[in-house]
Amino acid sequence: MSTAQNTQSWIESANGHPDFPLQNLPLGVFSPPGDSPRGGVAIGDYIFDLKTACETGLFHGAAHQAALVASGDSLNAFFALGGTARRTLRDALIHLLSEGCGEQKRMEHLGAALLKPQAACRMHLPAKIGDYTDFYVGIHHAQNVGKLFRPDNPLLPNYKYVPIGYHGRASTVVPSGTEVRRPNGQTLPAGAEAPVFGPCARMDLELELGIWIGQGNDQGKAIPINAASGHIAGFCLLNDWSARDIQAWEYQPLGPFLSKSFATTVSPWVVTAEALEPFRVAQPARPEGDPQPLPYLYDQGDQHRGALDIELEVLLHTARMRREHQPAERIALSNTLNMYWTVAQMVAHHSVNGCRLQPGDLFGSGTLSGETPDSFGSLLELTGGGKQALVLGNGEERRFLEDGDEIILRARCRREGHASIGFGECRGRILPAH
Repeated sequence: MSTAQNTQSWIESANGHPDFPLQNLPLGVFSPPGDSPRGGVAIGDYIFDLKTACETGLFHGAAHQAALVASGDSLNAFFALGGTARRTLRDALIHLLSEGCGEQKRMEHLGAALLKPQAACRMHLPAKIGDYTDFYVGIHHAQNVGKLFRPDNPLLPNYKYVPIGYHGRASTVVPSGTEVRRPNGQTLPAGAEAPVFGPCARMDLELELGIWIGQGNDQGKAIPINAASGHIAGFCLLNDWSARDIQAWEYQPLGPFLSKSFATTVSPWVVTAEALEPFRVAQPARPEGDPQPLPYLYDQGDQHRGALDIELEVLLHTARMRREHQPAERIALSNTLNMYWTVAQMVAHHSVNGCRLQPGDLFGSGTLSGETPDSFGSLLELTGGGKQALVLGNGEERRFLEDGDEIILRARCRREGHASIGFGECRGRILPAH
C-alpha cells in the first residue's frame, strides 16, 4: 500500500507541512486540555482524535476495531495487532483525511471535537515500555569514540560480527519536552587515586533513532531475519543522555549503568513502517575486507531494502540564546545511512538466544554520527573528548552541556517525487543537579 504522493488533505495545514502531511500520519498518545490521555494521529497542525472518531462512527469494520484499540491511553495493544491492522487503519485515515472525502462535511462539523490543535495538547509516551535496549550500530561514532580511548585499535574485533547493545532503563524514558536533571554520581578526577561524588561535569547528548517493537515472540523462539521487519511498529527520535565522567569510571567491565539510566528522551510520535516505505534503500556496502554477516543476520531482501534514508539534525539552544531571543543553532547534521547494521538485523540478533520481545519494547540505534565533524552526534566527538571547545555563532563555547542548555533533535525524509515527512521534535532542557 502506498499513498498517492500528490493527494491533498482537506485539513489545509497538512498540505506541505514540514512534518505531518497526509503521507505521514504518525500515531501518539495525547491529552486535550482538561481531558484524559487517548490515541491520536498527527495531521498538519492538528491531532485527529481517534476516540472521538470511533464514538462518532467514522470507521467501519476492521478499521473500526483497529482504531478502537489505538484510541486507548497507550499503543501497546495496537502494536500487538501487527502490520495488517496498521495498514488497515492507515488506509482508512488516508481516505477520511483526503480532500473530497464523502465524510468531509461531517468531520468539519465535528470541528474541535475531532481535531485538536497540537499546540494546546500534552503529549505522552506512546507506549508503556517494558524493556529498553540501546544498540551501538553507528559505525562512525564507534570508530570516533574508540580512537579517543584506543587510538591503535578503535573497533574491537566483535563489532563487525555482532550488533552490540546493552539493556537500558525503561523507567526513565521520557517524552519530548520533559526537563532532564543533571545526575550525581562517582567520578575519578584526573590524577586521583580515589573517586569523588558530585554532579556530572561532562553531560552529553547522543543522536539516535528509536525503534518501537510491534508483535513480539515467544520466549525461546527466535525471530528469523527474513521476518524481523514485520515485528517493527514504527520509529521515533531518541536522545540517550550520557554522563561521560560517570561512564568513564563505571563502564569497566560491564558497560554503562548510572551514566545512562537517569534519562532518555524520545519524540512522542510513532512514524510507522508504512510511512517510511518510500525512503527505504539498500544497506550501504560494507568496506572491502569486512566479514559477511553470519547466516542468521543475513537476508538478501533486507540488504536490498533494509536501510532508511532519514536526515538527522541536532540543535543547541542555550540559556543565553533564549534570553537574547536567538534561535537554536544546528551543531550536527547526519543520516540513518550511517548504521552499520539494519533494524531487522538488530531484531534478529536480540531474539536469537530466545529473548522475548514484547509490543512496546524500545530500541535505540546508538549514536548515528557521520564521517565529518559537522555530522558528529555527540559532544564527546565534536570536542575530541572535551579537548577542543565547540564555538557557537554567538561566541559561546561548549565542551559539554551546561545547565539551561536545551537539545533539540529533528528528522526529515526526502525523495524526489514523494512528499517529505518528519518526526516532530525531541527536546530536553538540562536542570541543575539536586
